[in-house]
Amino acid sequence: MPTCRGEKRGEGRGFRLEVCDLKPEGGDSSLKPSPLKPSPTTLPDMVRRPARSFFRRDPVALARALLGQRLVRVLDDGRRLAGTIVETEAYLGLNDAAAHTYRGRRTTRNASMWLDGGHTYVYFTYGMHYCCNVVAQTPGRPTAVLLRAIEPTEGLDLMFERRPAAKHPQNPRNLCSGPAKLCAALDIDRNLDGEDLQTSSRLFIEQLRARTLPAAAIAVSPRIGVDYAGAWAQKPLRFFCRDNLYVSRFTPHPKSG
Repeated sequence: MPTCRGEKRGEGRGFRLEVCDLKPEGGDSSLKPSPLKPSPTTLPDMVRRPARSFFRRDPVALARALLGQRLVRVLDDGRRLAGTIVETEAYLGLNDAAAHTYRGRRTTRNASMWLDGGHTYVYFTYGMHYCCNVVAQTPGRPTAVLLRAIEPTEGLDLMFERRPAAKHPQNPRNLCSGPAKLCAALDIDRNLDGEDLQTSSRLFIEQLRARTLPAAAIAVSPRIGVDYAGAWAQKPLRFFCRDNLYVSRFTPHPKSG
């Protein structure tokens, strides 16, 4: 897993949602508002958390399925910070030289990666950054999906307070476009390591899509920041919403997923 350097139509019951299709128009690279419909505040009774089975799939399938879902962080005072997941990376466990559990490595630091699917694995790196993963599969099969970027939709003022560097200029595109930025903006640290996303009131995922995005809407590339992993560094295990402005790094000619 990387040591972070600081870095369409959705389907549900009774509502339609479009995500992951922000594009600059007419050559203008300025930020365009996201076409999320309806707004999150109009969906309190329709939005639900994914079932445990959603997380117990293999990490590649989970990495794809998380795109277009909403990551929610509720602060101690009840305020919500949230955004649509637009970029993920899959880590395949024992045989994956980029995974923290490669060759069965099990430590206090990575213990949460051995939990049941749907728990968090939050780790600290470079002495200053946190990265948040969603554990995949079942207990004892230590695989996970790194959350690399979200498109912020709720609590942006609070996110800007937590990430002063993103204020100049005040650009939502720079708020959560990288795993360390995401964790800083949403106040995610080791206190949320091992959190159960199904039952937690502090950190969870709201399922905006019943189905995974179509392959044509998902771009695929090698993972970022894992050059140490040899041949595994070139595996196409990074997934992101094609043409979305909030991803951590644009790839000139990404493959479709």
